[in-house]
Formats: sequence, C-alpha cells, structure tokens
Amino acid sequence: MAGGCKRVFGVALGLLFAVLVLAGGAAAWGWSHYQRFADSPAWTGEAPGSVRIERGDGPRRVIARLREAGITAGHDIEWRLLARQLGAAGRLKVGEYALEPGITPRELLQRMRDGRVIHYRVTIVEGWNFRQLRAALAAADPLLHEATELDDAALMEALGHSGQHPEGRFLPETYLYQRGDSDLDILRRAHAAMEQALAQAWEKRAPDTPLRSPEEALILASIVEKETGQAHERPQIAGVFSRRLQKGMLLQTDPTVIYGLGSAYDGNIRKRDLTTDTPYNTYTRPGLPPTPIAMPGRAALEAAVNPAPGDALFFVSRNDGSHVFSATYAEHNRAVDCFQRKRNCPAQGEAEQKQ
Repeated sequence: MAGGCKRVFGVALGLLFAVLVLAGGAAAWGWSHYQRFADSPAWTGEAPGSVRIERGDGPRRVIARLREAGITAGHDIEWRLLARQLGAAGRLKVGEYALEPGITPRELLQRMRDGRVIHYRVTIVEGWNFRQLRAALAAADPLLHEATELDDAALMEALGHSGQHPEGRFLPETYLYQRGDSDLDILRRAHAAMEQALAQAWEKRAPDTPLRSPEEALILASIVEKETGQAHERPQIAGVFSRRLQKGMLLQTDPTVIYGLGSAYDGNIRKRDLTTDTPYNTYTRPGLPPTPIAMPGRAALEAAVNPAPGDALFFVSRNDGSHVFSATYAEHNRAVDCFQRKRNCPAQGEAEQKQ
C-alpha cells in the first residue's frame, strides 16, 4: 500500500515537473516572441505613411487605427502589454504620427506617448504683402482653411483685432503646424510674434529717432524691407529715410506708390503714378504712409529704430540689388545718370579713386 502511494506520488510529481517545464518553455517562448514583436519592423511599406490618433480614442480604437493604416504586426494583447510596459497606456497624445519604413512598435508607441507628431511648415516671406500671405496659407496642405471666405476686416475680427489694418502685422518666419491646425492658428501665432518683435525693437530704439511710436517703426520697417535688395544695406536705407523725416523732406519711395496703386500696378511705375495723389504716394504726401506696405522681418525692424549714421539723403539702385548713396542732389543725379540712364559713368579708375 505504501509502495503504491509512493508510485502515485512519483508519477504526480513527474507530471507536475513536466507541466512546469512546459509552462516555463511556453513562457520563455512567449516572452521571446513578445520581444521580437516589440523590436521588429511594424511598418514594412516602401513609402512612409501615417496614423492619426483622435481625441477620445481608447486602446481598442488606437489599435484599430493601426490596423486601418496597414500595420499587421503583433496581436492586440501584445500592443496593450507594450503600451503598459512603456508607460503609454492611457497617455497617447492626439495627433498624426509618421510610419517610416522599419519603425518598430516600441518606437511608435514611444512617439505617441511623447507626442512627437508630424509637423508641417509654412513660411511667411520678408517683404510679402497681406494678399500674398493669404494666398500662401490658402495653398498650404494639410492646413485647415477657415479664413478663405473671410474678408480682411472679418479675418482680423476673428483673430481678436477688430478694426486693425492687417498689413505688416504678421512676422515673417517659418511656422510649424500639425494636421488639424488652421490658417487662423498660424495667423494668431504670427501676429503675436510680430507684436513681440516690434516691442523688443522699440525698446532698443535710438534716442534720436524721429519715429514717435511703435506703429511708425512698423511702417518705416516695411518700407526698408521693400527697398532693400542686399541685407547689409537695411541700416543705411533706414538712415536715409530717418534723416528725410527729421528734415521734413518727402520720402519719395516707389514701393509706397506701388502699394497705393493696388491691382492697377502692372509691373511698371510711370511718371503719372508718381504725381497722382493717393494716401500712399510719398512723392505727393509728407511723412510716413498711413499703414505698413509689407511684412517686415526682424532685421528691418531693428534697422528702422537704429538706422546707420551718415549724411546720405538719396540712394539709387545699381541694378544688382545694391545701391549708391549720396548726400547731395547733384551727386544723386550723377548716380542716376550712370546706373539708370546708362550715361556719364566715370571710368573705373576714377570711380575707385572717388570711393
């Protein structure tokens, strides 16, 4: 009897050992399989793709979105376990995420946990007017277009700046955005950036500036931006206009005339354009125009409030982006003769001696 019990106990012990061995083997195999899943490519497509997590998506919906995007790797339970292991369960951020060839489930969930979404870019170019800015935003994809049907006044009201003229109010820079952002979001950020840049420039203004307010600084900066072909000349150009303002001289700058012509400008500025009065014609009206004429960048803002010293009151284009600066009207006329009318230019050696 005792021997029989021993045999039964031995068999049971052997079976238990076998079960434990099998369970251990299964667990080891499962862990190995799980590790391979976590660190093997989840996206095998040749071209990059993306997956978007929406607000309110739970774990089941997130996994469903991964499947819809074309990810077949792993069982749903493995995705759930990996998310818990990475501290991502319940912490996945809303947004669009890149599916690059070779990305692993571990890398993808880490991105979703940390909110490393796909960013797109839109650039506001120095010297653009507001019409050009609106056209660029309208063409930006996948930006939502909420401003398309709004006129300028309604758009500024939507931004919280009712009654403000939009020209010059948006800082030229490259702005990052993600899918789901709108053109109004970009404009709000660009407007706030311009207000900050203008305030910083105004705070550092020269003590003898003829400008009476940040508004005037913005207007002058927009003119400097449009007149400048080579970046290093911005302070010199600002200096010419500042001295003209101090002396009560007309600014006589073509870009303001062109802005005043609006859609009537056909690419050529004629004598009649210079003599036809508009609020923006600085050949017929003293002082600064009523609003900016373009979007000035940070360098133009700084030049407007800290112009280069000197005695130049005139400048004329060399037709290569640079200018000749002159202190007297006679010198200016000689420069115009040479570079615009192509006559009476001094010989090269003579010109170098004068310089």
